[in-house]
Amino acid sequence: MAPPVKNAVRAAAAPTEEWSSQPEVTAAHPPKNAAGDGDRRPISTVLIIIAMQTEALPLVNKFHLSEDIDGSLFPKGVPWVRYHGIYKELHINLVWTGKDSILAGVDSIGTISASLVSYASIQALKPDLIINAGTAGGFKAKGACVADVYLVSNVAFHDRRIPIHVNYLYGIGARQTFSTPNLIDELNLKVGKLSTGDSLDMSPQDEVLILANDAVVKDMEGAAVAYVADLLSVPAIFIKAVTNTVDGQKSIAEEFLQNLIAVCTTLAQTVSQVVDFISGVYQIIGIRKSTSVYRKLYINTDEYYILKIMYQFA
Repeated sequence: MAPPVKNAVRAAAAPTEEWSSQPEVTAAHPPKNAAGDGDRRPISTVLIIIAMQTEALPLVNKFHLSEDIDGSLFPKGVPWVRYHGIYKELHINLVWTGKDSILAGVDSIGTISASLVSYASIQALKPDLIINAGTAGGFKAKGACVADVYLVSNVAFHDRRIPIHVNYLYGIGARQTFSTPNLIDELNLKVGKLSTGDSLDMSPQDEVLILANDAVVKDMEGAAVAYVADLLSVPAIFIKAVTNTVDGQKSIAEEFLQNLIAVCTTLAQTVSQVVDFISGVYQIIGIRKSTSVYRKLYINTDEYYILKIMYQFA
């Protein structure tokens, strides 16, 4: 079935014959406020971006965060909510996109709110690391099951179809996320690609591009957060917990609502484990990996490393 899908994608989104070689933008830039070569700076500020209140509250409780009632951090009138506190010497900022200002009780989900919140939060809080945590649909055909939690390796959009020359690559916006090999090994996390769009359901056109993106999970915010984080050179990781199977027999909406609360609890447990791992991590520019004194658990990119340094008593 693969060749027909590939041909369909070419017809729908790509006016050239180079679809299979589409480039990825690798999010491997050091933060703009990074220290110079050889300097060491502890990661002190973590920004967690979340789209739904149900996803946010378990983490607010876990990290004992307080709501920012001052309201001066963001522009007047926006619904965004910030929770903050200190957890294991880390400054944790959890920013939830809030409820829609017109439709009471409706979470401000989707790429537009995610992009705006990401930009405003980065500008205001100057985080060392972003965690975009949330729920997602999973594909049984790719091995995803309800309550599975994935650390995302790549992101892309599936509903920005621009069939004009190389513009279709911009629409897809494929990016490799911040590489975290030792985090994956330490927590035994599942890894998969994420496809993002502004609809909970999946149209036939969406399905074609999701398959082309080789996605294991689909959400409504991830690739938008990745775009802003990459634009502003802030490392970002993406943790997605599966509430429903997109290619299963059940209604997507019904299965999502049925599993939402339980899966959000599982999501919070994993995010907590990730933050525990990050606690005490140091950012080092230009350091070599070899040493006889320390054992290093490093999260590496092409340009810099984040290392958790532990004494080795041998």
